[in-house]
Amino acid sequence: MNVRIVEAVTKHEMLDFFRFPMKLYAGCPYFVPPLLLDELETFNRAKNPAFDRADARLFMALRGDEVIGRIAGIISPAANEKDGVRDVRFGWFDCMNDPEAARALFDAVSEWGRGFGMETMSGPHGFSLFDREGMLVEGFDQMPTFATYYNHAYYQDLVDSCGFSKRYDFVEYRTENFDQKEFPARVSDLADKVLARGKFRVLHFKNRREIRAIGGEIFSLLEEAYMELADMVPFTKKQIQYYIPKFMPFVHKELLKVVVAENGEVAGFMLAMPSISEALRKANGRLLPFGFLHLIRALRKFDTLDFCLAAVRKKYRSKGVDLIMAREMFRSAKKLGVKYTESNPELEANVRIQSEWKHFDPIQHKRRRIYEKRIAEARIVPFRDPRPVPVYVAAAMEAAAQRVSIGDTALQGV
Repeated sequence: MNVRIVEAVTKHEMLDFFRFPMKLYAGCPYFVPPLLLDELETFNRAKNPAFDRADARLFMALRGDEVIGRIAGIISPAANEKDGVRDVRFGWFDCMNDPEAARALFDAVSEWGRGFGMETMSGPHGFSLFDREGMLVEGFDQMPTFATYYNHAYYQDLVDSCGFSKRYDFVEYRTENFDQKEFPARVSDLADKVLARGKFRVLHFKNRREIRAIGGEIFSLLEEAYMELADMVPFTKKQIQYYIPKFMPFVHKELLKVVVAENGEVAGFMLAMPSISEALRKANGRLLPFGFLHLIRALRKFDTLDFCLAAVRKKYRSKGVDLIMAREMFRSAKKLGVKYTESNPELEANVRIQSEWKHFDPIQHKRRRIYEKRIAEARIVPFRDPRPVPVYVAAAMEAAAQRVSIGDTALQGV
């Protein structure tokens, strides 16, 4: 039977969309299912403030009544304006080893994007830095962190056959026997000297309330540090307010390192989290009835640490802030009995961060790729915002049109 494309709009269709990976990866020991409620909320226009500045469509490929693939298309005017491009993003791509289905899915996103003046397509991306991105191209025998995708090896052949090429890669590292490592004495001495000058100090948190209080400053720093990267989308205040409570339950007070300058400004931060990948596997995408228990146990007792984010404000770079944070994190990890560490994706060109891992004999065990493809020739045409016109704007436009119509009628009668 031929492949047909269906847009997931109804609740039932969206459930089919987000449950499809559970079927595709059934029995795979490396697949980590995301929480179904989180996935649904990400595409809930009423809840996710990303939709204030972006739009998305969910497409499924079917043969008969069977779902054999899925993909999300995202247009982010904020990201396109920042980078000076007309790019439609794809994400949430999963497909059986079926080139016809993959081609139909990518064509659906291309057609939708071209309708709004898009000229290129890239991905896998999400709406923002906090969504999963990058297609696994190395490390298919490794379990991902909770913040990354797992996918089958044949995905590379599917995207290649659809005309995509590499835009850039991320690499990931794992450290074994971390509890037997020693922090480099030379680096530790440098950190001591930086602190002795009195220009910086390390914050210590007693509870999550104190962490929440500094959340806005951390997001501000995060945006400054990462904004120079391609595909990074600026945050709004509404998004910051949305993300802080979502991530707060997973933040361990010993694993957030914040360095402030003598003027009280946050100079840098580093965040690591207990690995919850195995807990998510046991939860199988659901918090209820018992999924939340697996997560609670994983946050209380763990031997693996996921390094999530780190940033230093531009004006404080090369002043030793990163050394202070790295040593503080190392000490906390040792105190908590961590045996293994996982990095999250790092740009392969980010030599600076990779050089900091070398002291701990890391293994580069995974690689992810962002693909790109031209879908239309460059044209000088107005950009169309894909977001639905808000109800109040539509009403105002209709009222204005009626006033013009009444005025024209009156003039004709004079």
